[in-house]
Amino acid sequence: MTSIDLNADLGEGFGRWRLTDDEQLLSVVTSANVACGFHAGDAATMRRVCELAADRGVTIGAQVSYRDLAGFGRRAMDVPPAELAAEVAYQIGALEVFARAAGSRVAYVKPHGALYNRVVHDEVQAAAVVAGVLLAGASLPVLGLPGSRLLELAGQAGLPTVTEAFADRAYTDEGTLVPRGREGAVVSDPEAVVERSVELARSGTVTAHSGARIDVRARSLCLHGDTPGAVELARRVRTRLAESGVTVAAFA
Repeated sequence: MTSIDLNADLGEGFGRWRLTDDEQLLSVVTSANVACGFHAGDAATMRRVCELAADRGVTIGAQVSYRDLAGFGRRAMDVPPAELAAEVAYQIGALEVFARAAGSRVAYVKPHGALYNRVVHDEVQAAAVVAGVLLAGASLPVLGLPGSRLLELAGQAGLPTVTEAFADRAYTDEGTLVPRGREGAVVSDPEAVVERSVELARSGTVTAHSGARIDVRARSLCLHGDTPGAVELARRVRTRLAESGVTVAAFA
């Protein structure tokens, strides 16, 4: 039977400002990528999301980022490897405190934004992220793009790796994400997102931005929580997956 995990970026607020409907999305997804304070999130938000996730049986993951609150972690940055490794470990450790207090644990790590895209090809930055995960003191699975340097180096370091796909993002013919600044980078038609979700789960393929069919075999499917109508779209995706014979279950 085909099975796939549904993950979403949650806790992406700061102080009085909230971006994602964490409570509603946690009733749909099976894994929560919780912002750890560097691109979004703060101590109170992290604690609240961990408690909600634990209460609903949703797996908690650390969404680590460059230190870039002003740019939401989406600006290109050059961080020395030793510094980046320490900051990745710092973020994982901070979230672990709140996950354990809620009766759960941090079960995986996923980079965010500019860092996520950078470690697809940049061996130095990818190695720093892996070093940060190891520094945090646990053999945590690493979630990332299929074929990325990050997953390759994580596997070499003995860390479990989990491939991820995006139903609402356009792909290049090489299987990477089309940069957000380019027209058509985000798939905005809800029905198209639903159909692409089923396609990715059942066949491991998707139509690239060019119209070509490419292989994107993934164990987890990301549903962005900061898009308009995110909760309803997530529900539609999960319903259609079930109707198509796909089991939705966490990978960790």
